[in-house]
Amino acid sequence: MEATYKKYTLQFKRPSGTSRGVLTQKETWFIILKENNRVGIGECGILRGLSFDDVPGYEDQLKWVCNNIQFGLDHLYETLYKFPSIQFGLEQAFISLSSSNPFHLFSSDFILQKRPISINGLIWMGDEGFMHEQIAHKINEGFRCIKMKIGAIDFETEIALLKSIRNKFDPSEIELRVDANGAFSPTDALEKLKRLSEFQIHSIEQPIKPKQLKAMNGLSKHSPIPIALDEELIGILDVTEKEKLLQTIKPQYIILKPSLVGGFRGSQEWINLAEQMGIGWWITSALESNIGLNAIAQWTYTLASAMPQGLGTGSLYTNNFESPLVVRQGELIYDNALNWQDDLIQELCT
Repeated sequence: MEATYKKYTLQFKRPSGTSRGVLTQKETWFIILKENNRVGIGECGILRGLSFDDVPGYEDQLKWVCNNIQFGLDHLYETLYKFPSIQFGLEQAFISLSSSNPFHLFSSDFILQKRPISINGLIWMGDEGFMHEQIAHKINEGFRCIKMKIGAIDFETEIALLKSIRNKFDPSEIELRVDANGAFSPTDALEKLKRLSEFQIHSIEQPIKPKQLKAMNGLSKHSPIPIALDEELIGILDVTEKEKLLQTIKPQYIILKPSLVGGFRGSQEWINLAEQMGIGWWITSALESNIGLNAIAQWTYTLASAMPQGLGTGSLYTNNFESPLVVRQGELIYDNALNWQDDLIQELCT
């Protein structure tokens, strides 16, 4: 088996704002496996300043993996416990290599019968006009679940935006989720959650920064809006520590980004613990290209969750790989009438 890796920089169509700053590009790496005239591709994507494995020497680790690919997936996966995004890329690459079609990682009606996955429409932070424009666009596109990033602009402006949605659509028509990315302080978070609850919010992701377990437990206990953990899960590697975290905070939901929590295996471990405790969950991409998004979507479909998932990020980039993944009426579909972009894929694999 031959293993190589390549770096690829995704360019945002327009700057995309979060409470941690504005994104204009995203680095990603691809692991390419070749054996017996077959090819496997896996994406290792990190988010600068957020990923646990955003550390010096990341590329050195990729080189080491490629030089030691003969050890196989199981051994390498365990060795790479401090590099969850590489764990995920390897999982994809090995599954891809073993498939008759390198882009059909999980056989299901998602790829065979165009069965859709319900997804949320993502509203990026920006000025009031830009956010209004995004909201109108997502609703016109048929989304029935909207996730709005908050915490970077004036809170009263964000309240007004949510109020404008609720004045037109009740919760049976539009489900509203908000994502604070840790923007609130422990001292004012509960008061802000009470204000937000006027608009019948489904859930709020990560209202305060991670590693404030006592404060987060208090919010989970007293918040009028269900709390969803996101960044809180990053860097929690041992199953005992995962269980302790969930038992301590007792959130209503957890949100799983396979690139950040150790791929399919790491995500499934969190799901198993959450379900034992009656905690809900959903899957979200971490701004991967369509190659990583395709793997996440196919796996997510096999989980048979009825909740809208966070998989609508394929149209963010000017230089993404054209693929059969399309968004229609608030759903992600794998349209076999469309093809993968052969020239870019071939360039990636040579």
